[in-house]
Amino acid sequence: MAIQLGCCSAEHGSRRETSGHARIQGGLVNKRDDIGNPPVSARPSQAEAEEAVRTLIRWAGDDPLREGLLQTPGRVTRAYTEFFSGYLSDPMEILATTFSEVDGYDEMVVLKDIRFESYCEHHMVPIIGRAHVAYLPEHRVVGISKLARLVDTYAKRLQIQEKMTVQIADALDTVLQPKGVGVILEAAHQCMSTRGVHKPGTSLVTSRMLGAFREDPSTRRELLSIIGNSTTAPLPNT
Repeated sequence: MAIQLGCCSAEHGSRRETSGHARIQGGLVNKRDDIGNPPVSARPSQAEAEEAVRTLIRWAGDDPLREGLLQTPGRVTRAYTEFFSGYLSDPMEILATTFSEVDGYDEMVVLKDIRFESYCEHHMVPIIGRAHVAYLPEHRVVGISKLARLVDTYAKRLQIQEKMTVQIADALDTVLQPKGVGVILEAAHQCMSTRGVHKPGTSLVTSRMLGAFREDPSTRRELLSIIGNSTTAPLPNT
């Protein structure tokens, strides 16, 4: 189900603010969205979540009542509250205001090397990487810090990288209606390095190009040139 989204506040107060509203996929946990988030009222209680952790500890073969594990259920649920805070973050609030007075600026806007931490929806282990987010303004721009927050909103959920790439790009495209949007994610998946095939040092690269970035090879090359040095640098600490 689609939800309403707007655009964000920016750092330069001299630009005229324009409130924007659009509709995108994904958002607040109290509205069932494209990834099937249940309403907040349907979430288990803190006590139920902690009991589930105790069950997992017993399943793993240990005793949740021994001294070293007594506080573990509370610690785990508090950590998960942070890890999965994106379910409670509304892209509408992040992208709540756009700015139309940019003195005719119509060249590429690129925020690169945005570190993110997410969790694989298949194994619930970390995905750690960086995002590069670009757009070609048509009439409006958004505050650059909001681009990083938008990445975090979608990263702090159970994810697959391909879906996260699409969500970030489509949100920007829907709100700003720019000439083009380009999003590239590079990440190391611990489900590849700590289990299964055990291949540390590998990384997955995904991209979504919309508008001019998809249709104009020279625009796409310019973006790839701008982020080129980043793609050869080591990924953030995993």
